Amino acid sequence: MSHTGRCACGAVTLEIAGEPVATRQCWCRQCQRLAAGGPTHNAIFKGDDVTVSGTLASSDWRSASGNTLTFSFCPSCGTQVYGQSSARMHLKTVRFGVLDEPHGLRPDMVIWTDDAPNWAQIDPALEQWPRQPPAPPPPPAA
Repeated sequence: MSHTGRCACGAVTLEIAGEPVATRQCWCRQCQRLAAGGPTHNAIFKGDDVTVSGTLASSDWRSASGNTLTFSFCPSCGTQVYGQSSARMHLKTVRFGVLDEPHGLRPDMVIWTDDAPNWAQIDPALEQWPRQPPAPPPPPAA
């Protein structure tokens, strides 16, 4: 299966071959800032599977895990498109909101739960990590 996506203004589009290696809801403080106080919802894809058309802007910040995170977004409308960690540059963490519906994805894990506000509603059925989880497994060799 594949996925497509676009920013709010349509200037940036995505073509994604294949399925994510993981899906996550993230409550770290950086994600809460990006998501207006809530968590981000993300699908982690092999970087080579994600093709972006259009111009992206980016911003780097040091995360609580110590890695540098690069956030790529549409410079026209500000839509977050994907993030990359310096620890896993072979992966792109695509925001659910940029994916075209129906994508059928949902988080399989909740991360940085220690940073979630006390009013957060966290699904108890999902795997939970108080801080940074282990990296998704590497893709199988071709």
